[in-house]
Amino acid sequence: MKHLPRTALPGFAVLLLTACAGRANAAEAPALGGTAWVLSELPGRTLLAGRSVTLGFEDGRAAGSDGCNRYGSPYTQSGPALSFGDRGIATQMACPPEVMQQAEAFRASLAGTRSHRIAGNGHLQLLAADGTVLASFAPQPSQLAGTSWQVTGFNNGRQAVVSVLTGTELTMEFGPDGRVSGYAGCNRYHASYSVDGAALSIGPAAATRRMCVEPEQSMEQEQQFLKALESVATLRMEGDRLELRTADGALAVTADKEPN
Repeated sequence: MKHLPRTALPGFAVLLLTACAGRANAAEAPALGGTAWVLSELPGRTLLAGRSVTLGFEDGRAAGSDGCNRYGSPYTQSGPALSFGDRGIATQMACPPEVMQQAEAFRASLAGTRSHRIAGNGHLQLLAADGTVLASFAPQPSQLAGTSWQVTGFNNGRQAVVSVLTGTELTMEFGPDGRVSGYAGCNRYHASYSVDGAALSIGPAAATRRMCVEPEQSMEQEQQFLKALESVATLRMEGDRLELRTADGALAVTADKEPN
């Protein structure tokens, strides 16, 4: 049996350790397609409250919100290697200076990304060429049960999504018992719901019988909102925002998550 020279052993050990490390890194870098994330850390900055920054991967594209505007760009992943294309698109809404500064810093982190890893806490880390962490993301929560939401818009049944009337409140509280309840602008309501992945159905709602005359159209709003809930077929969470859509993809209800 032929033995390796003693002088060759250290080099051989390095090669062995390198190969093992490579396999470990590959294990820490699963395919990102179909995953969604919420920014949890942008080194050197304190994240602004109420401005969720999101990143999702689907069909070769990365998309989300930078806290002000929607964005999207192609991405390329090969094991831990990851880069975002420069053919990105974004909406052009103006936001307060501090929000725009955070958005620019976030977009810069995407542009500088050369690899990624999943940390021990399950967070996604985007890395520069020298391994510096540019941004960290927590997995996007997907559990509907036990969450509460403040409605920001709803479909009025006339092919339009409208804002909630000033002086009224529309809420949704999804209980672990398969019941959703809340305020419909005047009365409290409750209904059954069933969720299976992204599929969501909400049964006809029962409500108290209080009559409200102010603000005007509050009772009409209540009826439209409860009808919109019945039309829901799918849900999508992104950061602290919830979108409920009909079977044909029309927007039924939008809402912001209430703090725990």
